Amino acid sequence: MTILLSILLLLAITTFFYIRQPKFGKAPSDERLGLLKKSPRYKDGKFQNTHYTPDLTEGYSMFGIVYDQLFKDHPRRKPAGQIPSTKTDLINLPAEADVLVWFGHSSYFIQIEGKRFLVDPVFSGTASPLPGTVKAFKGTDRYTVEDLPAIDYLLISHDHYDHLDYETIMKLKDKVKTVICGLGVGSHFESWGYPAKEIIESDWNETISLTNGFKLHTTPARHFSGRGFSRNNTLWMSYVLQTPTTKIYIGGDSGYDTHFAEIGRQFGPIDLAILENGQYNIAWKAIHMLPEQVIQAALDLKARRLFPVHSSKFMLAMHPWNEPLIKVTELARAHQLPLFTPIIGESVNLRDDSPVFPEWWNEVN
Repeated sequence: MTILLSILLLLAITTFFYIRQPKFGKAPSDERLGLLKKSPRYKDGKFQNTHYTPDLTEGYSMFGIVYDQLFKDHPRRKPAGQIPSTKTDLINLPAEADVLVWFGHSSYFIQIEGKRFLVDPVFSGTASPLPGTVKAFKGTDRYTVEDLPAIDYLLISHDHYDHLDYETIMKLKDKVKTVICGLGVGSHFESWGYPAKEIIESDWNETISLTNGFKLHTTPARHFSGRGFSRNNTLWMSYVLQTPTTKIYIGGDSGYDTHFAEIGRQFGPIDLAILENGQYNIAWKAIHMLPEQVIQAALDLKARRLFPVHSSKFMLAMHPWNEPLIKVTELARAHQLPLFTPIIGESVNLRDDSPVFPEWWNEVN
């Protein structure tokens, strides 16, 4: 018993000091916390979803899920081979080019009508604060921060490690003009040395007027947030990027709910919907969509085209690594919904109404 208590005490002390590293960010406090409390989303000391959102589906338990992961067979959770990728010269892109470049998982670059946007960049090679865990698949770490041009707007959907990567954010500091994020997330950025004047924090259902006729509408999502042991003390977001000619839905992470139809009614039709499709499980379907829900969300949004993300870089669920793309492709074909499925690093012309993408995931073991 003495040995066990000593081990537990040592573990507690180690954890206490480990989570005080800068990468865990800083919880909102003082004046910022006072502003958060005024949000209609903030109740009982934390942010909440529009509708009841359980962590786990009824009938499932955390013990059961951990046991399933550790002791049951889940083949092909990561590829045996290398994920295909290419390298686009982002720094020397023609100013008039309207393109999207995907970096794997939920990270991507958009240059449109002279403005450059970067969404949820993760270039550190991991989606976890613990060293040596949740490593990127082979072939997916093709880009570094040094490959990026100056960024007009850095958009952050929420503060989970696979969307807000400390190492990447620190290296981006001199390249980003403006950070846009949900309420409370700015506390992380300020703790990491970003000037407050460069950070715009927003609640849901607001409109941020950008330059040159651009608007960014902040819209709901059904998810959660947290770093370290803090949970739901910052707000998770989705966005509608509206340029003078185009509307792009930037979905972040979200379970399926009524907000997609509401956004579609308010802003549809959407020219391109970027929706998470991966790292799902029936056990946590309230916070991550299953493939059939991804298609329904795109239809709710009145999307002309769908770009499924949140796959092909990190192993965060128990399904085969390529199952999300296989299933969403089949479902999209049945609904005659055009898909964007580029390889990592490919330059996708946003003005091409009918691009053709090979089903590259079928060629990887």
